[in-house]
Amino acid sequence: MKVGIAANVSGPRDAAFVRDAERLGAASVWVGEAWGQDALTPLAYLAAHTERIGLGSAIAQLGARTPAMLAMSAMSVQVLSGGRFRLGIGTSGPQVMEGWHGVRFARPVAATRETIEIVRAVASGQRVGHDGDVFRLPLPDGPGRPLRSPLGCVPVPIYIAALGPLNLELTGEMADGWIGNAFMPEHAEVFLDRIAAGAARRGRTIADLDLVIPVSVEITDDADEAARRHARGYAFTIGAMGSRNQNFYNAAFARQGFGDDVRAVQDLWLAGHRNEAADRVPLVLGSHTNLLGPPAVIRERLRLYRAAGITTLQAKLTGDATARLDTLAQLLGLVAEVSAEVSAEDEGRASPLANPLDAPAGAPGPDENRG
Repeated sequence: MKVGIAANVSGPRDAAFVRDAERLGAASVWVGEAWGQDALTPLAYLAAHTERIGLGSAIAQLGARTPAMLAMSAMSVQVLSGGRFRLGIGTSGPQVMEGWHGVRFARPVAATRETIEIVRAVASGQRVGHDGDVFRLPLPDGPGRPLRSPLGCVPVPIYIAALGPLNLELTGEMADGWIGNAFMPEHAEVFLDRIAAGAARRGRTIADLDLVIPVSVEITDDADEAARRHARGYAFTIGAMGSRNQNFYNAAFARQGFGDDVRAVQDLWLAGHRNEAADRVPLVLGSHTNLLGPPAVIRERLRLYRAAGITTLQAKLTGDATARLDTLAQLLGLVAEVSAEVSAEDEGRASPLANPLDAPAGAPGPDENRG
């Protein structure tokens, strides 16, 4: 597994933190987009202040830009960064798209598919025409004509932030990577089986995708306190990040076996009982979607992510810059330890001495020398 970081970027101090994270060994930095800053401008800024770290949007909202404008922006960051950019996209939700952007939230899966098709066509340098159900380029019965980008071919890896079954299958079918929220490795099959099914339709496997899971990371001796705090934070996600009938996070938690819990939390939140709603969130939602606790606990959680096939952890760090870098350094060390376990297992399977009965005379047997 690789370790990336989530970052808010508003000036030189934030860029300095990302540079320090790069020096420590962070593989990527991911910048979000809600209704404040956009994602791509800060990434272009970071491109000028870093050298090696991957740069990802998590996520650029579909519908906020035309597919061609999204392609232009992505290609610009890719050129400016020397090929380090990954375009993370997602549909957001109706509250943001219709309330903030004034764009109808309709046919999100079809819009995602067609956006990817158009972005890839633009980035390939070919002349672009698209006759889809959501987008038509050029518009019919008008003066427009198919155009090609003067930048030529600028490939851009595309990641989809997907929670629903159809969008997960689309991710497996079309994307280079997946950004997975509300993910618990104990229930990985809820997400990954759908991605694998989509991948199989294109003659590939889930191993062809970079699977990116955002996790808050707190190394602490009081794991229960941290888990309760993060669980309470989910009350807003469950109660406010969608309507009563359409909340993608709630549906994802329900598919993992928490349907009664999220309905109860949502009912309390919508009735105005926000403290009660926060108290009602199961502790496991805080503990199992994040990395919280002492090193031994986090190491065991990392083994679960590794076993599920997760390839990148997007670490959300808290505190001042020094505290965040210290947590990152500890996390990188723990991930290295867990990765070394896999290497040792592989080496053992490949070794002619993997069977202890084949050990030469005088070598320790299976129950000896365990210290």
